[in-house]
Amino acid sequence: MTVTAEAVRARFVARQPFPLDRFQVDALDALDAGRSVLVAAPTGSGKTVVAEYAIDLALAGGGKAFYTTPIKALSNQKYADLRRRLGPGRVGLLTGDNAIDGDAPIVVMTTEVLRNMIYAGSPALDGLRHVVLDEVHYLQDHYRGPVWEEVIIHAPPRVGLVCLSATVSNAEEFADWITTVRGPCTAVIEEKRPVELVNLYLVGDKGSPDLHLLPTLVDGRPNPEAHRLDAETLRTPRPKGRPRRRFFTPNRLEVVDRLADDDLLPAIYFIFSRAACSDAMHNCLDAGVRLTTPDERDRIRHIVEDRTRGIADDDLRVLGHPRWLAALEAGVAAHHAGMVPPFKEAVEACFAEGLVKVVFATETLALGINMPARTVVIEKLSKYNGERHEVLTPGDYTQLTGRAGRRGIDPVGHAVVLWSPFVPFEQVAALASSRSFRLSSAFRPTYNMAANLVRRYDAGEAHHLLNLSFAQYQADGSVVSMEARLQKRQATLADLDAAAVCGRGSVEEYAALVRAEDDAGAALGPGRTWIAQALQRLRPGDVIDIEGPSGRAAVLSAAHRKGERDDGIRVKAVTARGKMVTLDADDFHDAPVAVAQVDLPEPYAPNTTKFQRAVAARINAVRVPRHHARGDEPDTSAVDAAADAMAAHPVHDCPDRKDHLVAAGRAGRLRREVAELKEAVQGRTESLARRFDRVLRLLEAWGYLDGWTLTERGETLGRLYHECDLLVAECLHEGVLDGLDRSAVAGLASAFGYEHRSPNPAPAPWFSSSTVRRRFSRMEELCQELHADEETAGLPLTRPPDAGFLAIAHAWAAGQGLEDVLEDEDVTAGDFVRVTKQLIDLLRQVGDIAPVPATAGTARDAAEALHRGVIAVSSALTSVSGGDDDPAAEVEVEREVADTE
Repeated sequence: MTVTAEAVRARFVARQPFPLDRFQVDALDALDAGRSVLVAAPTGSGKTVVAEYAIDLALAGGGKAFYTTPIKALSNQKYADLRRRLGPGRVGLLTGDNAIDGDAPIVVMTTEVLRNMIYAGSPALDGLRHVVLDEVHYLQDHYRGPVWEEVIIHAPPRVGLVCLSATVSNAEEFADWITTVRGPCTAVIEEKRPVELVNLYLVGDKGSPDLHLLPTLVDGRPNPEAHRLDAETLRTPRPKGRPRRRFFTPNRLEVVDRLADDDLLPAIYFIFSRAACSDAMHNCLDAGVRLTTPDERDRIRHIVEDRTRGIADDDLRVLGHPRWLAALEAGVAAHHAGMVPPFKEAVEACFAEGLVKVVFATETLALGINMPARTVVIEKLSKYNGERHEVLTPGDYTQLTGRAGRRGIDPVGHAVVLWSPFVPFEQVAALASSRSFRLSSAFRPTYNMAANLVRRYDAGEAHHLLNLSFAQYQADGSVVSMEARLQKRQATLADLDAAAVCGRGSVEEYAALVRAEDDAGAALGPGRTWIAQALQRLRPGDVIDIEGPSGRAAVLSAAHRKGERDDGIRVKAVTARGKMVTLDADDFHDAPVAVAQVDLPEPYAPNTTKFQRAVAARINAVRVPRHHARGDEPDTSAVDAAADAMAAHPVHDCPDRKDHLVAAGRAGRLRREVAELKEAVQGRTESLARRFDRVLRLLEAWGYLDGWTLTERGETLGRLYHECDLLVAECLHEGVLDGLDRSAVAGLASAFGYEHRSPNPAPAPWFSSSTVRRRFSRMEELCQELHADEETAGLPLTRPPDAGFLAIAHAWAAGQGLEDVLEDEDVTAGDFVRVTKQLIDLLRQVGDIAPVPATAGTARDAAEALHRGVIAVSSALTSVSGGDDDPAAEVEVEREVADTE
């Protein structure tokens, strides 16, 4: 029986738990009209409703719908959601880990899986009515972004698209491009969040026992009270120009305490460092934080047992299971790519049920997983990308704070940014008031893409399709605006260069001396640790010398609340003038030492004027030896010499030196931006088609093309989906993996996917035999030859092979235990799982395409040997989303930096 569109719509609307919002109605109208639709709306606003309606339309018409996501965790989550809604047998799942009911009418998959289907001309595309592209703003990702554009351009013309995106400022432009490429597409834009967001600014104040928690915006404008605090940041200068700060960044325990006191839990606390996330969790555990009830702890243990079932007890011990479980039971957890997927899944499940109250997470938690919270905390507004620190963009801020506020539970959500001496309040307020970002294409022709275009189209059609890319669409209209921005930046740079000129001497020289002094201080230890150690030795009643008119103070307490800083000792004291003060390592140039001892008054009432006056009287009455002992201190001669060099420089005495330094610093940053803009203008004015031609010429020179025809090597390349596609194909045809056992093949193949990203030097590689060493050297030689041709052609260089994972892959494929494999390696368990799953995916591809049958068989054997233990458990589908990303789809998503902060 035919079901009318009106009946489908009526039934669908009746099932919804909330009345449809206006933007949802508009999107459904567009689908009913046979149009594709782009829905740009905040996280949690109900974009998925539109996707579910497209699925119902496809089913009602006897067709299929594919739901694509960027990561495996989100695919698992959507599979579970749709299976509950539609029933078993009607929903399938295709990821690198799981293939379940792939012939079902509704299939959830990663975007790469659909791209591969399209290029292969898979019969699974028959009857396809709608494709949902969830998180479509991923198309701006440097490595993976082109996949989204490939799907949009090459999907069968009859297929309607449902593109779901975060709020972007150029949604209409993107929808216009889809209209150009595929036919009518409606842009539906919703900027209002389903739960109002309140932005807050948290400041520690040495002059107050409480933290200041201030609204960032008042009536849509920056809070003047926060501006005032910024203006009062510096107090009396110290000798040699060292400022004393009144305000400080609250440590993590202080933040958690304040959130609990103000009923702002549960919270996601974003820290852009894996190691710091784990440290924060352990610090809370060690400090005795307990945020759960006995019943909640019982439920947490049940969830953990369910998620970690299948992991051997010895492996659980290696993974740090006891302390991790203890922290979960206390209501705190970490979530980052260094954790194995079952641990992350357990955290997600516990948080979703409201059992865990604080999750310390890296930014990858903001990507797709449904984990809303009452509050989101952002510790820093900059993050390290593996090469340098970058300030968060409005898009980053929107993505992170999108988790704040649970629809139907919280009347408002809260986004808390911590005070930092390096970030002015104006910058915080600007991020809070900017709610969208511009979507930009990262499309560029790859070797695999070129091979597939040659296989499927003639030369004219292939070039035409490249010119249909969003990158080319944007390039044609953006060069003028980029040139205008470049002109403004160059004018500003000229002004800054002028402001950085001092008549007394070279500001550049003086800035170098300032940096030298900072470096000398840093060399003494993080946070001037020797001073913190001296502070920790102080006892109540100790009299110490302090800077300022008071001269001395009596210690009341010295506490170390574990958090971000290694030197986080805070000393509460009363000065010789009867004033209560809080001191830390920044308030001392030398390590403090007790010069005398006084008895503190009784009763102990430190906040009363009477008590403070009595302490002051006792300080002033005590006799202090003229030459009292000094504390144990490191050799500060380098710091002193650097400070003396600064003081001797003529710019040091300039009354405008601070302005000169600020201008010089801004000029340096702007000069880099100008260079990047010039490069971008040149890149935009160069046609993608011309770059495609250069790729074709290189492939022909290497024997992958013969005119407009793929050679045997070219056919192999067209079936190889990997970041180093051409290098892998060349190594296969050069026999680099031939004649080896499965452990050696696994080890060598790992070099294509592993990348050492720590700032610390990589350890010397280990090779199982001289043969393996020679084969790896051949891989490097081939890569160098490829680089030479890529440089000549003006193409990006293929990432070189890295042997840093070779020993681990070899040992795991050989059957060694997890403890033995990871014992002496600088690789987290989460990275071990992630890289190994990527390696399994590559080996399975090699098993399908290797020109030598024996090598193909060995590659398949190696993949099976790797798929065991914690790897197999991490690949298993659970009822609640989690795990790491699909191996073919996770190269950029999980590239966090472990220990760089």
